[in-house]
Amino acid sequence: MKNVVILISGRGSNMEAIVRAQLQGVKIAAVISNRPDAGGLDFAAGHGIATAVVDHKGFASRDHFDAALAECVDGFAPDLVVLAGFMRVLTETFVRRYDGRLLNIHPSLLPSFPGLHTHARALEAGVRLHGATVHFVTAELDCGPIVVQAAVPVLAHDDEAALAARVLRQEHRIYPQAVQWFAQGRLQIDAGRVRVAGVNEAEAGWSVPPLDV
Repeated sequence: MKNVVILISGRGSNMEAIVRAQLQGVKIAAVISNRPDAGGLDFAAGHGIATAVVDHKGFASRDHFDAALAECVDGFAPDLVVLAGFMRVLTETFVRRYDGRLLNIHPSLLPSFPGLHTHARALEAGVRLHGATVHFVTAELDCGPIVVQAAVPVLAHDDEAALAARVLRQEHRIYPQAVQWFAQGRLQIDAGRVRVAGVNEAEAGWSVPPLDV
């Protein structure tokens, strides 16, 4: 059984998707937020999951906040730490502490559109495909080894909200899958690339759903 700690800042819909998936060999040990009013805390508590708050506003620096956050996270003995809408840029010290066991999901097909406002930027760029990426977190923002991606078409009538909703549906599919693979010990990082043990590249396509329209 792998202990998973999930970090959120708001509703945490990806956290909800992971909890609802009831993944084999996975125990959601805690949900931690940097905001005391995060709606996802109520969802987690309602599912019998321990919750905690480390309010970033109570710390003079990112270093002090990250140190307190790491102490809280470590109290739940995590095998994996999952960022699910956690809206804080983590320090290199924090990231290195959980090297190889810190996952994030980003609403674009990385390396395209790292950072914020991904859907608006995709529309402005006129790309035909957009999507979501689960990746291991490294010190360089949104540049860690990619675990799995899912693509959606960008339609002629799309606005930012419509495109975001289509991408979010795929986030809710691929994030639980990535956590399950980690719990099964199937994710291997080799020269900056992630391979899923026991699945060759030709067969791995099933993990990425068909284009969602």
